[in-house]
Amino acid sequence: MEKINILMATYNGRRYVAKQVESILNQTYNDFRLIISDDGSTDSTVKILQEYEKSDSRVEIYCHEENQGTVSNFEFLIGKVRSELFMFADQDDYWEPDKIEKTLNKMEEENLDLVYTDLEVVDSRLNQIAPSFWALKGLDYRIKKYNNFESLYLNNFITGCTMLVKSKWINEFMPLPKNSEYILHDYWVSLIISQKGKIGYLDETTVKYRQHKSNSIGTKTKSEQLKTFDEIRELFINVKLDHFKTFIQNENKFTSNSYKQLNKKALKYYEDLKEVKKFTLKNLFLFFKLYKYEAFDYKIKNFVILHLPCFARPYFKKLKEKKELEESLKMKEELEAKIERKRKASERKAEKLKKEEIREKKNLEKNNKQVKSKKQN
Repeated sequence: MEKINILMATYNGRRYVAKQVESILNQTYNDFRLIISDDGSTDSTVKILQEYEKSDSRVEIYCHEENQGTVSNFEFLIGKVRSELFMFADQDDYWEPDKIEKTLNKMEEENLDLVYTDLEVVDSRLNQIAPSFWALKGLDYRIKKYNNFESLYLNNFITGCTMLVKSKWINEFMPLPKNSEYILHDYWVSLIISQKGKIGYLDETTVKYRQHKSNSIGTKTKSEQLKTFDEIRELFINVKLDHFKTFIQNENKFTSNSYKQLNKKALKYYEDLKEVKKFTLKNLFLFFKLYKYEAFDYKIKNFVILHLPCFARPYFKKLKEKKELEESLKMKEELEAKIERKRKASERKAEKLKKEEIREKKNLEKNNKQVKSKKQN
């Protein structure tokens, strides 16, 4: 029996899945089985995967006729685990050759139950966008200072495609919550294991985290795509309402009675905040308890948005106007640069045509001379 099962969920991933599979099959550590569950792809993804299944005995494929969704697909995969350890894999990333070897060494050296790593953020062609996902998203603070259940409680900082997990924990976190829009499989697995298990991290990038138009999850947050302050505030609150409703619905997974009670208080806290239009100073103690492990700037930002919307609204409007102006200037500069490039290209083309014309004229004169010379002879 192989030591590690790698669980890959796929759906219409024909553009990138081959490179990802190859990056896994070409690992320096090879005592693994790659188990793939396709969630009803309508493109050529399954055909591509079947070729790998034929050529490499480590590949095992399951295909669903209807789309179940990411969480259900990963839950299906977890049910197929029959090894000591397992890992998650996304269809569009690219694993560094020693990803498995390095994370396994870290787990064994420190006797960890779950180990995770940083990621390099890249574009669709694997060109670097940012050298560190943790730094890009401001996660270093919580990871390097705390890295525990308490710091995971309010927000996730562990990315599923970097995780290596001991399979003995499966019964602790299964089944996965399926009614939550924001609590995905990687967060749930990390949160539940962190209550009683030992989690650790490797401060290196082991995955090229590809960003493209079809990303179901990427580096750009929903709040960055919204246009008004009230939309952003509503999203902030709705995410946490979903968060704590899910915790309460799965109360049996929490080992501490104090956190079971905190889940209920937090849900009521965000429900009350939803009704606030101007400002409120109620439940400040609860706010600072919930946000205790967040970085200072994140804490202040959330406090102003949640408790002081009447002050945050005009400030956000100014920021938005400034951003729109900057974007407008950037577009203008890009347009001017484009026009300049076209002008230079046109000049080069005209110069080239002129040179060709001169060359043709010279060739014609030369030919005429040769013809004249022959006639004279």
